[in-house]
Amino acid sequence: MTTTDRWLEFEGLSNVRDVGGLPLQGGGVTRSGVLLRSESLDHVTPADVSRLQDELGLRLVLDLRTDREIAQYGESPLIAAGVETVQFTFIPEAGRELPEIGEDFHPMVGNYLGYLRDKGANVVGAIRRIARAEGPTLVHCAAGKDRTGTLVALVLESVGVEREAVVEDYALSATRIEAMFRRWTAANGEEMPSAEEILRHSPRAEAMDQVLRVIDERDGGAAAWLQANGLTDDELAALRERLG
Repeated sequence: MTTTDRWLEFEGLSNVRDVGGLPLQGGGVTRSGVLLRSESLDHVTPADVSRLQDELGLRLVLDLRTDREIAQYGESPLIAAGVETVQFTFIPEAGRELPEIGEDFHPMVGNYLGYLRDKGANVVGAIRRIARAEGPTLVHCAAGKDRTGTLVALVLESVGVEREAVVEDYALSATRIEAMFRRWTAANGEEMPSAEEILRHSPRAEAMDQVLRVIDERDGGAAAWLQANGLTDDELAALRERLG
């Protein structure tokens, strides 16, 4: 399997890919054209909107940003085009205290586990919408790597994607961080950050691997966590049917 052929290229986006084609435990791969992951959509062009709607048949967008982010950077042009958009923020508006983690863990592990602790209902709610959707769904946050990466990893784990492929998909966004910064800085008339700063923002495979191991040990796995937090048996079966 190659991962790069899952990339989708757009005029105003750099970090968009389909989670189809990933290997399932026991054989087979996830379905393409069901779930897309992306950075924020505020820079999409009219041609991008047309492609998402007409070519890819996008029916639902899940926005994981906070109210503050939406107010600052704006809503997606897809809303005006008639695509249903639902917000499921993963971060409390008033700030948060991150869960304590050991020194052996990657620093982002606390952030990701914090999404589950602080906004578990929204995490489940977003996955519930994916399971019930009648057409392609796109999920995004700001850069499409942390909040989006955590949600997509939970989905992939729950439908039975091989762990290595789940972690690889999460880490793949690192290859698009520089392109996103180039787009953002050009739009705002700012200078590009240093290579060290870009590296600091890049997702690392060990972070998601550690998160999933914690969920395994603490909760019995992603699917068990989702069900303990309100996802029904029927909804989990629907999620697996849609993607598996």
